Amino acid sequence: MARFDYEIVGKIGSMALIRKDNDIDYNIFSRIGSELRPGIIWVSSGATEIGRLDYMKRNDNRELIGDIEEAKADYSAQGQAILMKNYREFISHKYSVRQLLVEHQHFNDSEKREYVRRFLMRCAAQNAVPIVNYNDPVSFEENRQLELRSFKESGLDPVECIDNDETAAVITQLVRARYMLVLTSVDGIYADPSDPSTLISEISGKDADEVTANIRENQKACIGASRAGANGARAKLEFAIEPVLSGTIVLIANAKYGINDVIKGNCPRTMIGVR
Repeated sequence: MARFDYEIVGKIGSMALIRKDNDIDYNIFSRIGSELRPGIIWVSSGATEIGRLDYMKRNDNRELIGDIEEAKADYSAQGQAILMKNYREFISHKYSVRQLLVEHQHFNDSEKREYVRRFLMRCAAQNAVPIVNYNDPVSFEENRQLELRSFKESGLDPVECIDNDETAAVITQLVRARYMLVLTSVDGIYADPSDPSTLISEISGKDADEVTANIRENQKACIGASRAGANGARAKLEFAIEPVLSGTIVLIANAKYGINDVIKGNCPRTMIGVR
């Protein structure tokens, strides 16, 4: 019987936090914040996109020009403050809120990995909700690739964590979470991405081999992503494999639904797990 040290690791994508008119969706922040509590780790994308929108509002609707990686870092640094302000505003004030900015090296080094795990375990014990994001402002792409290449040359299989779907999966395994919840801008995984009626409510199997095979089969239908640079549904399924094989139930659902409703199955969703 699997033992779980955390109840939920949740992740929300950038575009789920942005309204169609290119402004922050405060209703989403309010709904999520009202349900976040100790025992939940929240991995939040959105800093770069929110920072970009905030920069444009303050600069006559102009975007940054020049090096793309530098612009991404600058947007992210601007957006992080706004992201945390909103979580702090909407999470119950009886709980502490703590930000954890991570990079790939924190999970590819055993000592740093354990340090992150202990930090997260202290949050649960100290009545705190951790908000996790990738540390874009100090992650220089060329240097990151060199570091990852070094890990691979040493015979290791490193994690990148540049995609917060992967970050959530790695943390889920690190703290042995019962549920991994991925909130996005659609209701789950579709057999036909162009047809909402083809939502796949469950991907499962009687053992590790069968559920892995079924995940691979459903990846064949996954095309496209919600924004440039995102890896889409295929990556979500890929990063679900290791947590599922460790006993976690993975749930992919629309951010317009509440956390508890997704967990309880009171809304459309895709559930992935070993039966």
